[in-house]
Amino acid sequence: MAGLRLGPLLRQVDWETGTNATVWVETDRPCEAEVRCADGAGGSATTWQVAGHHYALIPVTGLRPGGETAYRVLLDGAQVWPLPDSGFPDSTIRTPAPAATAGREDVPVHVAFGSCRWAAPPSDTSHDPIGPDALDTLAATLARTPDAPRPDVLVLLGDQVYADETSAEIRRRIDARRDLGEPPGEQVADYEEYTWLYYESWLDPEVRWLLSTVPSCMIFDDHDVIDDWNTSEAWLRRMRATPWWQERIVSGLMSYWVHQHLGNLSPAELATDPLYAAVREAADGTEVLREFASHADADPVYTRWSYRRDFGRVRLLMVDTRGARVLGEHERAMVHEKELAWVREQALEGTDPPHGTDSPHGPGPGYDHLLIGSSLPWLLPHFVHDVERWNASVCAGRRGARWARVGEDLRQRGDLEHWAAFPESFDALTGLVAEVGDAPSAPATISVLSGDVHHAYIAEPDWSHWPGRPRSQVRQLTCSPVHNSIHASVRAGFRFGWSGAGRAIGRLFARHGRVERSKLSWRKTGGPWFGNQLMTLTLRGRTARLRMDQARSDPSGGPARLVAELDTEWTGP
Repeated sequence: MAGLRLGPLLRQVDWETGTNATVWVETDRPCEAEVRCADGAGGSATTWQVAGHHYALIPVTGLRPGGETAYRVLLDGAQVWPLPDSGFPDSTIRTPAPAATAGREDVPVHVAFGSCRWAAPPSDTSHDPIGPDALDTLAATLARTPDAPRPDVLVLLGDQVYADETSAEIRRRIDARRDLGEPPGEQVADYEEYTWLYYESWLDPEVRWLLSTVPSCMIFDDHDVIDDWNTSEAWLRRMRATPWWQERIVSGLMSYWVHQHLGNLSPAELATDPLYAAVREAADGTEVLREFASHADADPVYTRWSYRRDFGRVRLLMVDTRGARVLGEHERAMVHEKELAWVREQALEGTDPPHGTDSPHGPGPGYDHLLIGSSLPWLLPHFVHDVERWNASVCAGRRGARWARVGEDLRQRGDLEHWAAFPESFDALTGLVAEVGDAPSAPATISVLSGDVHHAYIAEPDWSHWPGRPRSQVRQLTCSPVHNSIHASVRAGFRFGWSGAGRAIGRLFARHGRVERSKLSWRKTGGPWFGNQLMTLTLRGRTARLRMDQARSDPSGGPARLVAELDTEWTGP
């Protein structure tokens, strides 16, 4: 009898009709995977194979708009989910009401987001040295309190797995399989070892139930492959010279496509995706997927990992800030020109409807809120921003060959590879935000959702010196980690980065690098917060409400709980 190895993950609920969804599973052998809902909706799919593993993305149809239904997963007709004696409520699929797509102001959209989840369980199960996991705590809260507000979508902004920082259990398994003394040592080496990371992360009971009942959007960041992935041309040249890198990057992209990327796509996108069709039609899709991953690594234009999701009148653009980079020293870009054009097209669609008509998405503008998902923050602490701009300048040779060598060493040692380290891309993103915010039918709010930096903060741009002043309320919302830690020295560094002294010293760096002063300035309006945390945006009409929750241990020994550190709102024009 076929068994359920991983999942189910409720990946997408259709907000246009409210009648269909997709559910992802991994099974332990070929079979027919089926979802049966209590209200009669359902669907099935035949598994497909990659590297000896069997997967299915099950289309669920016939759902009732504005409803919620429990569901079961069956393999070859035998029920495998819910698990026997599960302590969690039934997994359910909740669909938006028709009013959500029609634009009624009293229908909110709840978007929870964060990044950086190191999933390894503590060696002592009674104490986690890096504190309670925010996703575990959210799951336990929802399970204990059925009436608690449930996210409509969980946006995971990178580092869903850590290929370069493995747990003791993963290292033990690697040691039983190959020589840890040979590169890449304790890091994962191939597709099979990548699957172990997903088992460790997604078989966590709380997270498994959470992902089975809350739809999710995902994008990779560096640790999904390796720390500082695609930092620079020199970094990439060094990695490609190693004997193990090619297998690592190909396996990383293959596993990301299977476990994360496929579920980001709508049923319509899946139906026209030639790679998905080829993998499903093959007796074994491994070589088809390997060839794709090799091309995707070699050429940033070959595929597009970025994607768009609309939740009623909320638009989410998830932007690939790793695989789409151009790394030539004199043509560096965070996202290549073709990718940036796609992002711009998606952001502007619906912001300038024909005069006297309504957008096809509903009354008024095409959408009320724009969320730009970027694993890396757009607006950094001022000192860090100026140092990264200085570094980009000296690496490009503005201060001579000696400084270029020093700059490259510092770039790789200091993780100087955010938007500020790609100055033209920073200006392009800033210009796009300003253009969308000043469009005839501008959204009420524009929020750049980010993680990566292992703390949380809010930054608000000042457009006084930028040509054109957007009417939209614009925020940089940074939230990480979900479950990880940060050294005390780095905490102090980020605090210093926001200080007046840090800003002044950053300007000295910029002057040395012969960097022009940015036309955009910004200020921190919240944080920094350090801990395991999640942010949640509640978007209703033209108003955005933001809550930031930290996972805290109960001193009396009870379950961990989410504690609000911030609850604020703003309204756009």
